[in-house]
Amino acid sequence: MPEQFLQPGEIVALSTSAVTRLVAEDNGDAALLYLHMLSGRAQAAPPKWTPQRLDRAYAALYAMQLLDKKQPEKPAAPVETVIPETPPEYSTADINRELAATDSDFPGLAAEVQKSLGKILSTADLKTLYTLYDYLALPSEVIFLLVNWCIEEYERKYGAGRRPRLSTISRQGFFWKNRQIDTLEAAEAFLGRKAQLRSRETALLAELNIQGRNATEKERGFLESWVEMGFPDESIRLAYERTLFQKQNMNWNYMNSILLRWHRQKLHTPEEIEKGDTRPGHYRARKPLTQDAQGAQPGATRTHEDVEWLRAYMKRQREQEEGG
Repeated sequence: MPEQFLQPGEIVALSTSAVTRLVAEDNGDAALLYLHMLSGRAQAAPPKWTPQRLDRAYAALYAMQLLDKKQPEKPAAPVETVIPETPPEYSTADINRELAATDSDFPGLAAEVQKSLGKILSTADLKTLYTLYDYLALPSEVIFLLVNWCIEEYERKYGAGRRPRLSTISRQGFFWKNRQIDTLEAAEAFLGRKAQLRSRETALLAELNIQGRNATEKERGFLESWVEMGFPDESIRLAYERTLFQKQNMNWNYMNSILLRWHRQKLHTPEEIEKGDTRPGHYRARKPLTQDAQGAQPGATRTHEDVEWLRAYMKRQREQEEGG
């Protein structure tokens, strides 16, 4: 089933997987056609497009597995719930009434959120919090996990002691609701996956010869998508080496295209890749460095040695071709 996400009304949303594929293929017409179809106008061709241009764009989307070749005119039903970010206009009286209600757990939630954020919530803050509680109908325990996770993320990004605004937490709350992270079990599973990805980040950066810093948001998006696809560290390192072989330096988009291709071919472990990848330029990876050897070399030195090895490899290839 092709991955398509069509929101009602005037808002169109794409999955991370779809965006990754479109960016990796670098095909502007395919991306435009995909957006055109998601907007609900699949029955009509984009204005001013020739049949040849339209066919090429369709073919590209078929190749990326973003369209069902048999039924390109019928976008798939959305797999996400989409909650419009237009909640009711809660009044101060609404908030005061809820805070005074003896059968509501909102007062306790508000008190705990105040403690976590280290400040007294303003009326506007309380209205935002009540939006999560009433409009999105997120359970109090889920909201509490959401708030504390946002605090951890904000501190990691901006430094200890920094706190996000309620508006920032609210945006993340809509994201959780749209992804159906709206029960305690779903929230704990989501946060568990995030924690696992965080724990692997340093190791993965080391495989890419990046040391002494955290990943940027864009880099983290790539790393998380590769982990979610099921690639072990060794396979990610192999894709990195092949990227250096082709590009002579690190190129995140090119490396991502390699891993996407392997994922589509259901090749994830180094053994599967070595046996199943038959594209031109295929070569066996060098034996990985031991842990001691990795720790003994700065990232810049390892990058230099990788490039030197690739240059020597390419030189030997040219000499063999000339000699043959």
